[in-house]
Amino acid sequence: MKFNGKVLVTDDEAHIRQFLVLILKRLGNPVVIEARNGQEAVAAYAAHRPDLVLLDVNMPVIDGVQALGQIRAGDPDALVVMLTSLTNRQTIEECSRLGATNYLRKDIPRDELIAQLQQVIDDNFEPEQPANPTDDRAA
Repeated sequence: MKFNGKVLVTDDEAHIRQFLVLILKRLGNPVVIEARNGQEAVAAYAAHRPDLVLLDVNMPVIDGVQALGQIRAGDPDALVVMLTSLTNRQTIEECSRLGATNYLRKDIPRDELIAQLQQVIDDNFEPEQPANPTDDRAA
């Protein structure tokens, strides 16, 4: 399924944000909003209400775990996927408790990351139905 929703990509490293944007563009034509830290992510979420959030765990100002908690406190239905290169069981459990939809490693092979993000999209979004100009029910 092609994904054409709004995505908030949050990572303190610009090259990682660019990499994630390129991956998302392979999965559809999303509107991408970028944030450099958790504080920016919380503000961007409130301003744009994206359909999907990709949120790095380790960031300055407010880390991803704190940002996840703040985003989900404001919108319990927020779809947030945590991203990290460093992982530990405690952090994964905390993110799960706070309502993260998924937890992906950034350091996996590109094709695997693409497949995992595609699975998140397939699991959480309905395919767009094409408009039917000959549909008489609207008349």
